[in-house]
Amino acid sequence: MKFSEMKYERVDIKELSAAYDKLTEQVTNAENESDVFAAFNEHEKLSSHAETMITLTYIRHSIDTTDAFYETENDFYDENSPFLTEKLSAFQNALLASRFLPQLKEKYGELMFVNAELENKAFKPEIVPLLQQENKLCTQYAKLVASAKIEFDGKELTLSELSPYKKSADRSVRKAAFEADAAFYKSYEAELDDIYDELISVRTKIANELGFDSFTKVAYLRLKRNCYDPAMVQKFREAVKADIVPLCTKLADLQKQRIGIDELHYYDLDFLFPDGNPRPVGSAEDILAAGRKMYEEMSPETKEFVAELYDNELLDVLSRKGKQVGGYCTFLPDYKASFIFSNFNGTADDVEVLTHEAGHAFAGWLAKDFEVRENMDPTMESCECHSMSMEFFAWKWLELFYGDKTPTAKLAHLEGCIRFIPYGCMVDEFQHIVYDNPTLTKAQRHEAWEKLEKQYRPFCDRSDLAFYGEGRGWQRQHHIYELPFYYIDYCLAQTVALTFWALMNGNREDAWARYLAFAKLGGKKTFVDLCKTADVQSPFEDGVLKKIVAMAVDFLEN
Repeated sequence: MKFSEMKYERVDIKELSAAYDKLTEQVTNAENESDVFAAFNEHEKLSSHAETMITLTYIRHSIDTTDAFYETENDFYDENSPFLTEKLSAFQNALLASRFLPQLKEKYGELMFVNAELENKAFKPEIVPLLQQENKLCTQYAKLVASAKIEFDGKELTLSELSPYKKSADRSVRKAAFEADAAFYKSYEAELDDIYDELISVRTKIANELGFDSFTKVAYLRLKRNCYDPAMVQKFREAVKADIVPLCTKLADLQKQRIGIDELHYYDLDFLFPDGNPRPVGSAEDILAAGRKMYEEMSPETKEFVAELYDNELLDVLSRKGKQVGGYCTFLPDYKASFIFSNFNGTADDVEVLTHEAGHAFAGWLAKDFEVRENMDPTMESCECHSMSMEFFAWKWLELFYGDKTPTAKLAHLEGCIRFIPYGCMVDEFQHIVYDNPTLTKAQRHEAWEKLEKQYRPFCDRSDLAFYGEGRGWQRQHHIYELPFYYIDYCLAQTVALTFWALMNGNREDAWARYLAFAKLGGKKTFVDLCKTADVQSPFEDGVLKKIVAMAVDFLEN
């Protein structure tokens, strides 16, 4: 079914809550396993339909944040989704307490129940008002950023539309674009500080109500981190500082030589070549057509997948006024369909976001016929392995997008992936600092970010840009507001993706087979076990980053 034909209806919260009360009672009083299985199957139908309706609202609201109807519906779910969480939690608790739990685990696998236990530790009915407040604050941030109307080059631009100017071959244009971007955020500095102040306060209250001394622990439970902990993440970050940051410093030196500057400023970071960064040839429609051709040729699975994606209008990629910034892929269970959202801007970002989000969508397509919805999705770092690895599998077809600029496009992509890891770790460490020290003042938070900039990006000067030079750059990263502690997932996944990249340089068919083995399991295994299945090292193993650095240096030198 085409996305435009998908019918929306508001979820009846009272009716759904009553249905879950009955299912919870059915599980609690079950005299045989058939009663429990029947209740679980009904839960699958109910939760899938509710998820579909809520996701339709989210997509259509993000496509046009000025649409009054879907703004109202989005506000409705901000207010009421915590009540659904309460009912789902009660149902999960009944399953976990059931004497037929062994039979459930045998039929559906143990991991989903391990994850349910983690989720339930992050919820109890008393925090519903706090969850409502958290949702409203996240929406407030998203709407504020989406409202940007920036006067530049004689035009009124969104933040996404300003992006190409940030990569202009004219250094003065790049700087002016960053100044315009910074001026927008600077004009809302009080609101941005206040929203985050309130989020830290609300999330800390949630943690305290649940019996934890820090929201950090709650975030790890929410993200169902079932095979690693903060100490392992800290060890990974320290390895990044030791192994990746020095490589990034060398890359920065090479970049300065290439583009002919003596000092690398913030507005130079993403400008890589003297004649300009490689840009995809043709229009947005040409990029989409090249993407379809690529996936038709990549494998029998991707050929079938891309036909469903394109023919059913399951992507919205053009930048428009009032459209939410960024990009994402999400899933509509009732239709067994993924949806891709992004903002094309005429740069290499268009190709990367198409291949990245299509990686998510392809993994959803591979798992769409799983018997149990809970087994479809792995934890988020595994999901990001799907997408970031797909970016590299697309290299074979980059000429469709870049023509004779393909070699520099590959170089830019690889350098960007390496340089991203320190930035992502910086975002993660910042969140550990602020949530483990919730009484920090606004100024102390900015100081913490500036200190991290010097550790993770010592090669970059931000002093001549207001907002960035004040340690406020973190306020542009919407994950910090809306998806706390998510960002390290990208760094872990990038490490795995770079491993797949190295493998495909040696034996592409073997690398693709391993990738499929990883993706086809959905969420039936933990992240570490999925790595074992694909026979790739997990990022937590000693020496992994050193190997990646060696492989990258070899490629760059040759």
